[in-house]
Amino acid sequence: MFYYVVRFIFRLIFRLVFRWQVTGRENIPATGGVIIAPNHVSNVDPPLVGSAMNRRVTIMAKEELFSFALFGYIIRRLGAFPIKRGTGDRGAIKTALEALRTGQALLLFPEGTRSKNGELNKAQHGISLIALKSQMPVIPVAHSGTFKFFRNGKWFPRFIVRFGKPLYPPSGVHSSKEVLDEFGASIMQEIRELLKQDA
Repeated sequence: MFYYVVRFIFRLIFRLVFRWQVTGRENIPATGGVIIAPNHVSNVDPPLVGSAMNRRVTIMAKEELFSFALFGYIIRRLGAFPIKRGTGDRGAIKTALEALRTGQALLLFPEGTRSKNGELNKAQHGISLIALKSQMPVIPVAHSGTFKFFRNGKWFPRFIVRFGKPLYPPSGVHSSKEVLDEFGASIMQEIRELLKQDA
């Protein structure tokens, strides 16, 4: 109940204040495990993408966000779980795989951290590894507007969210660096193509 109340409030704000536009929801499977893979430029990105989905979403979030007791409690209630970035956090990967195995939608940012200049960065290996191990589809997501939020006098830019068609990880292959790099690059390329629609 708490999750859906919060989502309703965010949707109201994004619709009335930021005139959001959401396309491609039909590309998200209605049931079953799926990985949601958006670009990342702002702290607004997780609630924006999560609110744009009709499914409830579980979010992999950096460990530092959970260090504030009240905020950590709230985001846990909303389905977030921590990851220690840059450490190959096996516990977080195990949690992610279990979420997918039980049919949840898992949101994780391929780049691993926010882009400081608004441009796309290279995908980290985490998303490819989780996709290969779970054999779940990846939905590339491109959103625009949040990088402009509170920058250069743009207080209320328009937010646009585009969900792309599913990408399926290769099966029966070893998760070598080359395989992880290649699949990660394909995710980022799809996000790049979606972003071009707003250029």
